[in-house]
This record gives sequence, C-alpha cells and structure tokens, in this order.
Amino acid sequence: MGEQAFGIAPEMLSYVAEEIKTTHEAGIDIAVVVGGGNIFRGVKATSFGMERTSADHMGMLATVMNSLALQDALEKAGIQTRVQTAISMHEVAEPYILRRALRHLEKGRVVIFAAGTGNPYFTADTAAVLRAQEIHAQVLLKATKVDGLYDADPVVHPDAKFISQISYMQVLERQLKVMDMTAISLAMDNQLPLVVFDLKQAGNIFKVASGVRVGTLIGN
Repeated sequence: MGEQAFGIAPEMLSYVAEEIKTTHEAGIDIAVVVGGGNIFRGVKATSFGMERTSADHMGMLATVMNSLALQDALEKAGIQTRVQTAISMHEVAEPYILRRALRHLEKGRVVIFAAGTGNPYFTADTAAVLRAQEIHAQVLLKATKVDGLYDADPVVHPDAKFISQISYMQVLERQLKVMDMTAISLAMDNQLPLVVFDLKQAGNIFKVASGVRVGTLIGN
C-alpha cells in the first residue's frame, strides 16, 4: 500500500515489480507469496466480532487481488508470470499444483502463490515457508517495512540494538514478532534460512538473493 493508509499504491506496485525484475533477469528463480493486509486483515476483523474462519477467508481473497495486481505489473515489465491460488478460482488464476509451479520456474517464469495455505488460522508467513519448502527454495526472503530484527522495538527504544544473525530457537524463545511462531517453527524443522530486510531500500531483493549480507539472517 506504499504511503497510503489502504489499498494498492500504483507507484509501490511498479517499484516491487522492478525489484523482482532486476533479480529475475540476473538468472535467479523467484516465487512470491503476497499478503493481503493492505486490503483486509483477518485477525483484525475478529476483534469486532467476525468469525475467524470467515475473516481469514476474506484475507485470503485479498491476497489474490494483490497477486493479480503484481502479475499485471510484472508482465507490463516484460516478465512472464503465473498466479496459483490455494483456493480454486479457475477463471482468475491457476489452482496451486506443485508440479505445475516447478515447471513454470523451470521455464523462467515468476510464480506468485496466492490465498495463503487455503486454510484459516494460518498466516501468509506460514504459507511462504510451506511453499518455499515445497519448491525446494534455497532461502526465504521476508521483505518488510523494517531493516531487520532488533532486541527491542526501535520506535519505542531508540537505543535498541540491531541483530544481524539469530537462531530460530532464539526468535521463538524471545517471542520476536518478525514472523508468526508457526512459520518460524516450520522453517526450523526444515532448516530453511530466513532473511528479514527492508523492502523499500532499492536493490535489497537482488542483494539478498545474490548472497550479500543484508538485514537479519535467521538460521541454526
């Protein structure tokens, strides 16, 4: 949503598409999981009495809207892209089929995984770790609004110390809120490296995917 309070900012959409394009053109295979919090956040909806399952399903549909917008931006930038959804909607996008996703990646396409895991009570973070495991990704990049992990909230505590590397178990024990605990646990069980970094710093996606140390590395 960029600097907006809600929705999809065209300039942010174009920026993200260009960041992905730069990385993709360097020969790096990319799959993307997009959240939906800029349109609808399921957990927040439960605070005013909505049933969690209904709220989460609405959140999943929001991720489909974002995924279609990103697909359009990538294809305008000349990158072949496919959206696969965990909830079947054949007129809009392909259903998620692992072998088909792998085939798209083999053909040099960017694959966007939408609708989370298709199940309520699981976040887009957990969906990202799950899909990363399924496609045998080498690393999961958590592109976000902060430049990495700190030992305290840097907004509240100006003296908070930056953490360049941390173990999965330390993240769980210290309840660091960079990703939900289910996602961290799944990554730990499968030894999937996670890198948390600032999306708005141009070139960061390419740097991380190229092995340059940016942000915070979460691993063993």
